[in-house]
Amino acid sequence: MEFNSIGFLLCFLPAFFVLYGLVPKRYRNVTILLGSLFFYAMGNLWNLPILMASVLANFWLGGRLVQGSGRKGSGRKIQKNKFLLLAGIAGNVGLLAFFKVARGGAYLPLGISFYTFQMLSYLIDVYREEEKSENSFLRFAVYVCMFPRLLSGPIVRYGEVRENLRKRKFHAENLQQGLKVFTVGLAAKVLLADRIGLLWRQVQVTGFESISVPLAWMAAVAYSLKIYFDFYGYSLMAVGLGRMLGFELPENFREPYMARTVRDFYRRWHITLGRWFCRYVYIPMGGSRRGEWRTAVNLLAVWLLTALWHGFSANFLIWGMLIWVLIVAERQGKALGMDGLFRKKGFRILPHLYLITVIPVTWMCFAITDVSQLQIYLGRMFGVLEGVRVSAGDWLKALETYWYLFGIGFLACTSAVKRLFFRWKDSVGGMLVLAVLFWLCIRRMTLEGQNPFLYFSF
Repeated sequence: MEFNSIGFLLCFLPAFFVLYGLVPKRYRNVTILLGSLFFYAMGNLWNLPILMASVLANFWLGGRLVQGSGRKGSGRKIQKNKFLLLAGIAGNVGLLAFFKVARGGAYLPLGISFYTFQMLSYLIDVYREEEKSENSFLRFAVYVCMFPRLLSGPIVRYGEVRENLRKRKFHAENLQQGLKVFTVGLAAKVLLADRIGLLWRQVQVTGFESISVPLAWMAAVAYSLKIYFDFYGYSLMAVGLGRMLGFELPENFREPYMARTVRDFYRRWHITLGRWFCRYVYIPMGGSRRGEWRTAVNLLAVWLLTALWHGFSANFLIWGMLIWVLIVAERQGKALGMDGLFRKKGFRILPHLYLITVIPVTWMCFAITDVSQLQIYLGRMFGVLEGVRVSAGDWLKALETYWYLFGIGFLACTSAVKRLFFRWKDSVGGMLVLAVLFWLCIRRMTLEGQNPFLYFSF
């Protein structure tokens, strides 16, 4: 079951919230857990035992990592079990790697990349004594299995929802505001990502050898918009559903295409994954405190692991290494004073032009899993590979069909839509627009069915 399905929107969601509102407060965590397990099982029942085994194992480990407690100076000795921590990390990472490798990830359990990293953060935080281990299996299971963020994040640290798991408000205001955010995310997925993604699909069907250079760039930009509004749409829906339940989930995107550098882009893109690697890999390795050479090595480790988190195929390694090279080059450029130059009048547009040129290229490395096909596509983008039966006007036909989606997409990449949303969301006109968007999404899904979220494959 997915957020962008008729079954979820018109059956599961209303039935769940009616039940959630009727049960006494002390049973609401039980309701979330049972509802989440049902939601997950509807996606793939055979994945459920793997999820629950992971939850049970990590709950048991978390309770035994640190023994003894008390205030500093109380005389009580605290003992940490480093072996159990290493066993927990190895077990979680090993299980994830096994499914990533098995038949190229064909048997990847739903959401395993996300809930595995979430449980790893819990174990590490408990071991560091930054969080106390949870003594209630129910609360821990809700933390991991909560359906709004189970399949594709955001990756939430336990401390961010600890208080919500014990005490939270469920009332009409949260339902209303959460539903508004959810609707914007649904529209981003169904009305933008799925529609502009058709251009990328058409290019794949045509064959990369048979497209013109302008169409190759248009399709790369279309995919860049598709993956953004697909994942951003899911994240907004997750935040909205969390709000409806009484949880405050962290934002996962912050207008990444408005960045000036690749480094800044990935501070704004999939924020919760980036901060996970920063907190548990980059900073423990020394971060940027030990000189430029060591910083480059630390960044290499982060981007190598980020690539492997997405998959074990060669294209993800190419993507990760390309991002690493660009970030290291940007750091060297900043050290040479280039950053100051680009802030001068007349040069400020150059960083944005640089970003919107390199990011679509990197996304092609991400999207095209066959390296030989990737070489062909990049060859067509830069005109260094001769095409086969190329129609010189193919890009004009595509532009006639998709120009308005590109326009809306470019506008929605800025802060303009967000500002309008917060300004008008509580007005009669704003709520009417949201209602129309919701109806258009339902109509589109009824006519064409649902398209899976891209990050479900990770």
